[in-house]
Amino acid sequence: MSTMKFSDLRILPRRPRETKEKVGAVGHDPVPATVNPSHAVEGSPKTVPGRFKHKLKIPQILGFVQSPPSPKPIVESNPPQTEVVLDFVENLKENRLVEACQQLLLREDQLFGQETMTLEGLGQVCNEDDKDTLQKDYETLLLHLWMAVHTTFSSTPSGEHLEILRSAVETITLLEEKDQQWEGRPEGSSEAPVWRPHQCRRTYDTLLERIVESQMRNAAVEEDNIRVSSVDNLSTSMKREVCRMGKRLKENVLWVARDMRDCYPPDFDVCNLYVRLYHQKFSARLTELARSGLDVDDCNYLLCWVNNYYPNDILKHKDLEGHINIESLGTLLSEKDLTTLEEQYLLQKESKVRTWFSKALSKEEDGWLSGKSPELIDRYCFCPLAIDVIQAVDGAMREARTILASDAKAQRILCQLDSFLISYKRSLEEFVKGRRENTQAVMKANLVSIEQFRDFIVRREESIPEEIKTSSMSTLADLRDFGYGYFTGPIHEELRVQYRRLWTQAWFTGGQMVLDDLLGTLDRHMQQFTDLKPICMEELLGRLHMEMMVEYVKRMMKRKMRLKDKEQQEAAAKLLADDSSKLSTYFTEAGSKISWLSEVLPKMAEVVRLQDPGSIQLEIVTLARDFPDLSWKHISALLSLKANLSTADVRGIKESLVENRPTVTSFNTIPPFFSKVPVGKTWYMGRPACICYGRRVYSSQD
Repeated sequence: MSTMKFSDLRILPRRPRETKEKVGAVGHDPVPATVNPSHAVEGSPKTVPGRFKHKLKIPQILGFVQSPPSPKPIVESNPPQTEVVLDFVENLKENRLVEACQQLLLREDQLFGQETMTLEGLGQVCNEDDKDTLQKDYETLLLHLWMAVHTTFSSTPSGEHLEILRSAVETITLLEEKDQQWEGRPEGSSEAPVWRPHQCRRTYDTLLERIVESQMRNAAVEEDNIRVSSVDNLSTSMKREVCRMGKRLKENVLWVARDMRDCYPPDFDVCNLYVRLYHQKFSARLTELARSGLDVDDCNYLLCWVNNYYPNDILKHKDLEGHINIESLGTLLSEKDLTTLEEQYLLQKESKVRTWFSKALSKEEDGWLSGKSPELIDRYCFCPLAIDVIQAVDGAMREARTILASDAKAQRILCQLDSFLISYKRSLEEFVKGRRENTQAVMKANLVSIEQFRDFIVRREESIPEEIKTSSMSTLADLRDFGYGYFTGPIHEELRVQYRRLWTQAWFTGGQMVLDDLLGTLDRHMQQFTDLKPICMEELLGRLHMEMMVEYVKRMMKRKMRLKDKEQQEAAAKLLADDSSKLSTYFTEAGSKISWLSEVLPKMAEVVRLQDPGSIQLEIVTLARDFPDLSWKHISALLSLKANLSTADVRGIKESLVENRPTVTSFNTIPPFFSKVPVGKTWYMGRPACICYGRRVYSSQD
């Protein structure tokens, strides 16, 4: 406990000595000796008119030792009940501050009754020695008062200390009320005593501020060997200092809220006052530290206190709930200082994350180049790269959210993931160029990592800023295309010859089982993927399903066939429906989840089969509704199969489509398909807007 100095307290100004002539001018009558109140106060010093000057024995007061109780007198049995009235000095010895104060207020009213109450005809001229004695007793009372406050706030008080504090607070209230009475006296009244106003509330606030400043200063400079468990493992003096100050703050404000609050009336608002003083001192010291050029470790620790420990563990403590106004406190650091520290933290964290990513990728590259096959988990090729990287970025973001208290600021670390994915794709491309024996197994294992990266971004889609999400998903799309393209490319290359036989005369006449041969070749290739993880197998099948459907429709729209009449068109429609059924059955049984692809060919077959222009028109509008990316070039190529459609029929179909299309595309949920299908030229007759079909067949290059 720090020692209270006499110079720290507010000492009342000594009232100037007045002459008898001046006293008489006030208008008071002399006070008879029998009513002199100073004679009734035991322990009052003897006064010599015109010569006495009061002196305080400060050491006796500063010690503030409670006197032992007086021995009980021996009384007769069943004595009469009598009330013992203590005088001013005895009340002070018993720490009965309220009673001592009331005695002084009574004497003040007796000495200055006419001045405070303005009663006519009852005035008295008070003795100068009585005024000096009263001023001296007020000084003594205030010394005891402030020592009581200082002792209570500077140590761990007992119940007795709290009772004394309660008495001190009530005394302050009484003195403040008397100040207000003097300030509100009518005009023309005599001057207030020199000790008025006491301004005890202001002195109390100043004393409390000094106590808080002393406690925080002592906590900051406390020797390192005087430790508590929470400080033991802190590596730097800055961390230990901040921890000690924060711990002292928490202990004391909680003590005020739990024990001391009941000693004060509501208008003191003691919890808010105490927390505000501690907040100001803590803020001032942390600001000094923030501007001192902290290293990375100390910067992180300081941010933890500012953004996490202080607002969450202290200000939001359940014992403070409803007793403090958190919003009025503000932040411990200014926005400028806080931004500087947070930028320092993010820069070092981003650098550390990049280093983690680089080491993880280098380790994987060394394994690829060693010629070893990747490990198998549950009989599937596996690569740990994604798990290592995701754990690193997830841990860094979790730490950043805690230290910065902001999800938005923590998301910035995700930008490093996008840069890593670009490097990852570049490394795979370079590795594939080497054509090593383990290339296929390594690529299968890395497909697992690619899917894990994508799942990580998708699961956080709603919380990731749009710019970061768009960039990362675009990079992942390129990476997935490369990874799966490594396997689908060679398959399509072998199937290319069989693709060219679709929608030819041989296909139409049924002389060759074109689609059966195509699916047989595909099935042979699929046998090599037994060690591919199911989630990757599903994606691979989906891509093959989509790509084969695109290739089929592209061959259909090459315009190498023209169906002259109803019989040919109905036969082609049946073949088209049969092929659709075979493709859908194969891929569904293999594990493809793109079920909507089975709707494409049957709808096109219906256009080929129909003969009535009105029915064709309706079916085209339906097809455009289901597939909004269907262009007029696609429709033109499809209608070119029907040689018996006139120019007017085609014009009517187009006009109907133009008229109905704005309303038929709004409810579509099917992903794009026809935009993946390249189409050849559209030929015109007459006005450019009119499509004409002649006998000549136009086709794009294979």
